[in-house]
Amino acid sequence: MDSFFEIKNLSVGYDGRVLIHDIGLSLARGSILTLIGPNGAGKSTVLKTVARQTEALGGRVLIGGADLFSLSPKETARRMSVLLTDRVRTELTTCAEIVAMGRYPYTDMFGRLTPADEDAVRASLETVDALGLADRDFSTLSDGQRQRILLARAMCQEPDVMILDEPTAYLDIRHKIGLVDLLRRTARERGITVVMSMHETDLALKASDYIMCLKGERVYALGPPEKISAGGAIERLYDLQNGSYDVLSGSVELPRAEGSPDAFVIPGCGYGAVCLRALQKKGVPCACGVVFENDVDFRVAEALCVRVISSPAFEPVSEKTFDRAARALLECRRAVDSGAPVGPFNEANARLLTLARENGIPVEGPDDL
Repeated sequence: MDSFFEIKNLSVGYDGRVLIHDIGLSLARGSILTLIGPNGAGKSTVLKTVARQTEALGGRVLIGGADLFSLSPKETARRMSVLLTDRVRTELTTCAEIVAMGRYPYTDMFGRLTPADEDAVRASLETVDALGLADRDFSTLSDGQRQRILLARAMCQEPDVMILDEPTAYLDIRHKIGLVDLLRRTARERGITVVMSMHETDLALKASDYIMCLKGERVYALGPPEKISAGGAIERLYDLQNGSYDVLSGSVELPRAEGSPDAFVIPGCGYGAVCLRALQKKGVPCACGVVFENDVDFRVAEALCVRVISSPAFEPVSEKTFDRAARALLECRRAVDSGAPVGPFNEANARLLTLARENGIPVEGPDDL
């Protein structure tokens, strides 16, 4: 990898007190690095230090070999754009004028825009799907609209590096996905290196080339998303004592209801997850089976059930596994038919429903929960 953006032995903090020591990394052009970690871990402090808004307490930041801390403010603005969570205060300023502020590192001493600058403003507004907001007063916008305008300003600056602190804050799901996709395409197509923080861990893992986990006085972990997500690193990063986070699906599950199983859920094809979550909301301890280990329901069942009877994928349920599930079913007060389709491989689940009825165990459906 050809290093373009480098952080070397960086220490950050406030009032001369170091909060995080010895931060180091090296990124190629067009890479995306996302900082994640619990509240108060120092994500914003790192970004503000890299952006020269907070004084570094040691170390260097290099862009294309140039020491960022030695550059003039104007040269820094040409190399780096910054979007932080601080509120922008404006009065009677249009969105186009906000975006045009990104061109000031390239204007003359009077700040006059050339036709090329005006084209860049228009192109940036189009890129974030906000051209229709150009003449609107910035102060009248919703939080999500403001975020898009500020991103357009950062892009209009045509930087080598973009620093973004929680860029998906205030956005609904549609615009979160759109913004992350836009950042991914911008990094790839324009060769802009993106360094940002996010609270949406699932989006961070999907969008980033590298993840930096912050916890305590040093970097807790740094590497590609697949490395960071392996082996329960996310759970340890956030000290998850109750509930769970599934790195494969990005789903968060609340704590399971403990105690002897009251309901036995017969799952399959994702149908069981709905039932398991409905029972969890009511505090009902559950058992679940038979669930294939490649089924969507399997990971939800592991998180929410007191007992899970599973079977290897791509092969019929064995009689031994069926017997285990039957014993667990007969110990429960009720059974739940999730409505999953039954085929040759999971025919055992149809047998479990029959067994429940033969033994007088009430069988409920999703609508009964």
